[in-house]
Amino acid sequence: MSAIKKPNLLILIISAIVAGILCGWWVNDTVTRIFVTFNSLFSNFLGFCIPLIIIGFVTPAIADLGLKAGKMLITTVALAYGVTIGAGLLSYFVSDSFFPSMLEVEAIDSAIEEAPVLPPYFNIEMPPLLDIMSALLLSFLIGIGLNQIKSEENTIKRGFMEFREIVSWIISKIIVPLLPVYIFGIFLKMSYSGEANSVMIDFSKVIFVIFVLHLVWLFILYLAGSFFSRNEKNPLKLLWTMLPAYFTALGTSSSAATIPVTLRQTIKMGVDEDIAGFTIPLCATINLSGSALKIVACALALMIMKGMPYDFGMFAYFVAMMGVALVAAPGVPGGSIMAALGLLTSILGFTEGDCALMIALYIAMDSFGTACNVTGDGAISLVVDRFFSKNTTSLQTAFN
Repeated sequence: MSAIKKPNLLILIISAIVAGILCGWWVNDTVTRIFVTFNSLFSNFLGFCIPLIIIGFVTPAIADLGLKAGKMLITTVALAYGVTIGAGLLSYFVSDSFFPSMLEVEAIDSAIEEAPVLPPYFNIEMPPLLDIMSALLLSFLIGIGLNQIKSEENTIKRGFMEFREIVSWIISKIIVPLLPVYIFGIFLKMSYSGEANSVMIDFSKVIFVIFVLHLVWLFILYLAGSFFSRNEKNPLKLLWTMLPAYFTALGTSSSAATIPVTLRQTIKMGVDEDIAGFTIPLCATINLSGSALKIVACALALMIMKGMPYDFGMFAYFVAMMGVALVAAPGVPGGSIMAALGLLTSILGFTEGDCALMIALYIAMDSFGTACNVTGDGAISLVVDRFFSKNTTSLQTAFN
């Protein structure tokens, strides 16, 4: 007897949004307050977990990255970081140019203000052990320190690796399964106030702009990649070669699961097999330009819809920090947005409710961001191949 396949998270999130809007038209105060109570408890739990997520993923990621020295590694990491930063900044400038005229300013705030006051039946405070910046600083210091320890039996590092597994379990088994219920409660309350329809129209505009941005960004990457390519100089042909990886990522929503296809298509572009074998698995973890593009655009859209102040300096700092945080993104659905939650609250001033809306927006486009990530890996490989193909002797040498 075959196992029952679990529903896709994207389908659950979309279903939760639709169900929340529809139910808000007819449910009574008692039912609504039940979900208000759940959301209050869940948001407190999420706030408690955010510093743990930062420590659990950033610390071992920095420790691991530093142990693999080499010019090719440094070059690949620098390129991936630069690509991620570039995507984030492009997303900011485009969003800042179009969203203020496209979106209804303070739409979400008006929904909250006009909603009937429905307090939770009860609440349990769950104060976090550390604030966000303290967790980030602690992660950086411990990660760098672990990198300097040369002992073969690094007990502390092994402990943080196991702590990462614990945090990953919390995300995949508790937070992610409960997200649809949390998002249902948010849209139930918004629909109850009568403002959900205008918010959903604005969300659809944001999704369309981000999809177009993904396509433009990929063309820019392969325009640059064609300049460095040792073989094909037509960026459209290079992109055409990578289409199987793009569509595989659309179906799997996983950079890791797409690695075999991405590797095969990258080699077809003319990249040395050893170079591709090194850069593609590495970039599947550290190149998250599609994710950065989505997060910045969604964050700016929500800030406009809430009437929150922002400027370029704020987002430049956010993008720079996010480029580091995304390297530690857990390999679960919506992992990138989970890794960025701490920065959203500490730098942009998001509340737990804002973060939930960010998660809903992000997961609605999760597969498109993953497809942009893996397709961009090929462009980075083209650049690395130009500088290192003659110096690489084997795949084993590259990893050693």
